[in-house]
Amino acid sequence: MELYDVMASTFSVRDFTGDPLPDPTLFRILDRARFAPSGGNRQGWRVIVVRDRTTRETIAALTEPAGKRYTAQVNAGENPWNTIDPTSVDAATIERTEVLPRLIDPVLKAAVVLVLCVDLKVVAATDQFLPRVGLVGGASVYPFAWNIMLAARHEGFGGVITTLAVAEEPKLKELLGIPPHVAVCTVMPLGRPVKPLTKLRRKPVPEFTMLERWGGPALQP
Repeated sequence: MELYDVMASTFSVRDFTGDPLPDPTLFRILDRARFAPSGGNRQGWRVIVVRDRTTRETIAALTEPAGKRYTAQVNAGENPWNTIDPTSVDAATIERTEVLPRLIDPVLKAAVVLVLCVDLKVVAATDQFLPRVGLVGGASVYPFAWNIMLAARHEGFGGVITTLAVAEEPKLKELLGIPPHVAVCTVMPLGRPVKPLTKLRRKPVPEFTMLERWGGPALQP
Protein backbone atom coordinates (compact mmCIF):
# COMPACT_ATOMS: atom_id res chain seq x y z
CA MET A 1 0.00 0.00 0.00
CA GLU A 2 1.05 3.62 -0.53
CA LEU A 3 2.44 5.14 2.69
CA TYR A 4 -0.16 7.88 3.11
CA ASP A 5 -2.95 5.36 2.57
CA VAL A 6 -1.53 3.14 5.31
CA MET A 7 -1.22 6.11 7.68
CA ALA A 8 -4.80 7.21 7.01
CA SER A 9 -6.34 3.76 7.40
CA THR A 10 -4.44 2.12 10.29
CA PHE A 11 -7.04 1.92 13.03
CA SER A 12 -7.35 0.25 16.43
CA VAL A 13 -8.64 -3.26 15.73
CA ARG A 14 -10.66 -4.88 18.51
CA ASP A 15 -12.77 -7.32 16.51
CA PHE A 16 -10.87 -10.18 14.90
CA THR A 17 -11.70 -13.05 12.60
CA GLY A 18 -10.53 -16.55 13.48
CA ASP A 19 -7.73 -16.37 10.91
CA PRO A 20 -4.27 -17.21 12.22
CA LEU A 21 -1.31 -14.86 12.05
CA PRO A 22 1.52 -17.22 11.06
CA ASP A 23 5.00 -16.82 12.50
CA PRO A 24 6.57 -15.96 9.10
CA THR A 25 4.12 -13.06 8.68
CA LEU A 26 4.67 -11.90 12.25
CA PHE A 27 8.42 -12.09 11.71
CA ARG A 28 8.05 -9.95 8.58
CA ILE A 29 5.98 -7.37 10.51
CA LEU A 30 8.59 -7.10 13.26
CA ASP A 31 11.40 -7.09 10.72
CA ARG A 32 9.94 -3.90 9.23
CA ALA A 33 9.00 -2.37 12.59
CA ARG A 34 12.56 -2.61 13.93
CA PHE A 35 13.60 0.39 11.83
CA ALA A 36 11.75 2.72 14.22
CA PRO A 37 13.81 5.47 15.87
CA SER A 38 14.88 5.34 19.51
CA GLY A 39 17.03 7.47 21.79
CA GLY A 40 20.68 7.03 20.84
CA ASN A 41 19.53 4.26 18.47
CA ARG A 42 19.79 1.95 21.48
CA GLN A 43 16.69 -0.03 20.44
CA GLY A 44 15.75 -1.01 23.96
CA TRP A 45 12.45 -2.62 22.96
CA ARG A 46 11.78 -6.28 23.64
CA VAL A 47 8.78 -8.29 22.45
CA ILE A 48 7.15 -11.30 24.09
CA VAL A 49 4.94 -13.21 21.65
CA VAL A 50 2.06 -14.80 23.54
CA ARG A 51 -0.14 -17.45 21.93
CA ASP A 52 -0.83 -19.67 24.97
CA ARG A 53 -4.50 -19.48 25.95
CA THR A 54 -3.94 -19.75 29.70
CA THR A 55 -1.40 -16.93 29.68
CA ARG A 56 -3.75 -14.75 27.67
CA GLU A 57 -6.60 -15.43 30.09
CA THR A 58 -4.36 -14.26 32.92
CA ILE A 59 -3.42 -11.11 30.99
CA ALA A 60 -7.11 -10.47 30.37
CA ALA A 61 -7.80 -10.84 34.09
CA LEU A 62 -5.00 -8.38 34.86
CA THR A 63 -6.68 -5.91 32.49
CA GLU A 64 -9.91 -5.89 34.49
CA PRO A 65 -8.96 -3.69 37.51
CA ALA A 66 -7.82 -0.78 35.34
CA GLY A 67 -10.69 -1.48 32.96
CA LYS A 68 -13.17 -1.08 35.80
CA ARG A 69 -11.75 2.32 36.68
CA TYR A 70 -11.69 3.32 33.02
CA THR A 71 -15.34 2.34 32.55
CA ALA A 72 -16.47 3.94 35.81
CA GLN A 73 -14.78 7.22 34.90
CA VAL A 74 -16.33 7.20 31.43
CA ASN A 75 -19.73 6.63 33.02
CA ALA A 76 -19.06 9.65 35.25
CA GLY A 77 -18.20 11.85 32.27
CA GLU A 78 -14.50 11.98 33.12
CA ASN A 79 -11.37 11.52 31.03
CA PRO A 80 -10.16 8.16 32.40
CA TRP A 81 -6.81 7.80 34.10
CA ASN A 82 -5.64 11.36 33.40
CA THR A 83 -3.07 12.66 35.89
CA ILE A 84 -4.41 16.21 36.25
CA ASP A 85 -8.05 16.01 37.32
CA PRO A 86 -8.73 13.80 40.38
CA THR A 87 -11.50 11.29 39.84
CA SER A 88 -14.82 11.75 41.60
CA VAL A 89 -15.50 8.00 41.42
CA ASP A 90 -14.98 6.15 44.70
CA ALA A 91 -13.32 2.77 45.07
CA ALA A 92 -16.58 0.95 45.80
CA THR A 93 -18.16 2.25 42.60
CA ILE A 94 -15.11 1.23 40.61
CA GLU A 95 -15.13 -2.26 42.09
CA ARG A 96 -18.77 -2.96 41.20
CA THR A 97 -18.47 -1.52 37.68
CA GLU A 98 -18.73 -4.01 34.83
CA VAL A 99 -15.79 -3.81 32.46
CA LEU A 100 -16.61 -2.96 28.86
CA PRO A 101 -16.07 -6.20 26.87
CA ARG A 102 -14.16 -4.33 24.17
CA LEU A 103 -11.43 -3.66 26.74
CA ILE A 104 -10.90 -7.33 27.53
CA ASP A 105 -12.02 -9.39 24.52
CA PRO A 106 -9.20 -8.44 22.10
CA VAL A 107 -6.61 -10.17 24.30
CA LEU A 108 -8.64 -13.38 24.12
CA LYS A 109 -9.81 -13.26 20.51
CA ALA A 110 -6.78 -11.99 18.60
CA ALA A 111 -4.57 -14.42 16.70
CA VAL A 112 -1.59 -13.44 18.86
CA VAL A 113 -0.78 -11.03 21.67
CA LEU A 114 2.47 -9.07 21.79
CA VAL A 115 3.74 -7.71 25.10
CA LEU A 116 6.06 -4.83 24.28
CA CYS A 117 8.68 -3.91 26.85
CA VAL A 118 11.59 -1.49 27.06
CA ASP A 119 14.92 -1.80 28.86
CA LEU A 120 15.00 1.21 31.21
CA LYS A 121 18.80 1.03 31.40
CA VAL A 122 19.05 2.39 27.86
CA VAL A 123 16.21 4.95 27.93
CA ALA A 124 17.07 8.64 28.32
CA ALA A 125 14.11 9.83 30.40
CA THR A 126 15.06 13.52 30.44
CA ASP A 127 11.80 14.44 32.19
CA GLN A 128 12.35 12.12 35.16
CA PHE A 129 12.87 14.99 37.62
CA LEU A 130 9.88 17.07 36.53
CA PRO A 131 6.83 17.20 38.81
CA ARG A 132 4.57 15.38 36.38
CA VAL A 133 4.09 11.92 34.94
CA GLY A 134 7.04 10.81 32.79
CA LEU A 135 6.49 10.78 29.02
CA VAL A 136 9.81 11.23 27.25
CA GLY A 137 10.98 7.63 27.71
CA GLY A 138 8.08 6.49 25.56
CA ALA A 139 9.78 8.10 22.55
CA SER A 140 12.19 5.16 22.58
CA VAL A 141 9.51 2.46 22.28
CA TYR A 142 6.17 3.75 21.01
CA PRO A 143 7.43 4.59 17.50
CA PHE A 144 8.34 0.89 17.33
CA ALA A 145 4.84 -0.04 18.54
CA TRP A 146 3.28 2.15 15.87
CA ASN A 147 5.55 0.68 13.20
CA ILE A 148 4.14 -2.73 14.15
CA MET A 149 0.65 -1.37 13.58
CA LEU A 150 1.59 0.08 10.19
CA ALA A 151 3.35 -3.10 9.07
CA ALA A 152 0.42 -5.22 10.21
CA ARG A 153 -1.93 -3.01 8.20
CA HIS A 154 0.24 -3.53 5.13
CA GLU A 155 0.03 -7.30 5.64
CA GLY A 156 -3.77 -7.24 5.96
CA PHE A 157 -3.78 -7.54 9.75
CA GLY A 158 -4.34 -5.07 12.55
CA GLY A 159 -4.08 -4.55 16.26
CA VAL A 160 -4.58 -2.17 19.14
CA ILE A 161 -2.14 -0.54 21.55
CA THR A 162 -3.56 -1.27 25.01
CA THR A 163 -2.13 -0.21 28.35
CA LEU A 164 -4.71 -1.17 31.00
CA ALA A 165 -2.82 -4.31 32.03
CA VAL A 166 0.27 -2.17 32.68
CA ALA A 167 -1.47 -0.85 35.80
CA GLU A 168 -0.83 -4.36 37.18
CA GLU A 169 2.76 -4.44 35.94
CA PRO A 170 4.28 -6.32 38.93
CA LYS A 171 1.88 -9.23 38.38
CA LEU A 172 2.38 -9.07 34.62
CA LYS A 173 6.15 -9.16 35.04
CA GLU A 174 5.91 -12.11 37.37
CA LEU A 175 3.68 -13.95 34.91
CA LEU A 176 6.08 -13.47 32.01
CA GLY A 177 9.41 -13.51 33.85
CA ILE A 178 10.26 -9.90 32.97
CA PRO A 179 13.32 -8.57 34.88
CA PRO A 180 13.08 -5.57 37.25
CA HIS A 181 14.84 -3.06 34.97
CA VAL A 182 12.45 -3.70 32.09
CA ALA A 183 9.11 -1.87 31.84
CA VAL A 184 5.95 -3.10 30.12
CA CYS A 185 4.77 -0.53 27.58
CA THR A 186 1.78 -2.11 25.88
CA VAL A 187 -0.16 -5.30 25.41
CA MET A 188 -0.92 -5.51 21.70
CA PRO A 189 -3.47 -8.01 20.31
CA LEU A 190 -2.91 -8.68 16.60
CA GLY A 191 -5.09 -10.45 14.08
CA ARG A 192 -7.16 -10.05 10.94
CA PRO A 193 -9.87 -7.38 11.29
CA VAL A 194 -13.50 -8.42 10.93
CA LYS A 195 -14.24 -5.17 9.10
CA PRO A 196 -11.29 -3.08 7.86
CA LEU A 197 -11.84 0.67 7.91
CA THR A 198 -10.78 2.76 4.95
CA LYS A 199 -11.18 6.27 6.34
CA LEU A 200 -10.55 7.45 9.89
CA ARG A 201 -12.02 10.46 11.65
CA ARG A 202 -9.50 12.84 13.19
CA LYS A 203 -9.38 16.52 14.09
CA PRO A 204 -8.25 18.82 11.26
CA VAL A 205 -4.75 20.27 11.48
CA PRO A 206 -5.84 23.84 12.41
CA GLU A 207 -7.49 22.50 15.57
CA PHE A 208 -4.24 21.30 17.14
CA THR A 209 -1.48 23.49 15.69
CA MET A 210 -0.38 26.94 16.89
CA LEU A 211 2.21 29.18 15.30
CA GLU A 212 5.13 30.44 17.39
CA ARG A 213 3.57 29.96 20.86
CA TRP A 214 0.67 28.39 22.77
CA GLY A 215 -2.50 30.15 21.69
CA GLY A 216 -0.95 31.45 18.48
CA PRO A 217 -2.81 31.40 15.17
CA ALA A 218 -3.47 27.99 13.63
CA LEU A 219 -1.44 26.59 10.77
CA GLN A 220 -3.55 26.80 7.63
CA PRO A 221 -3.29 24.80 4.38
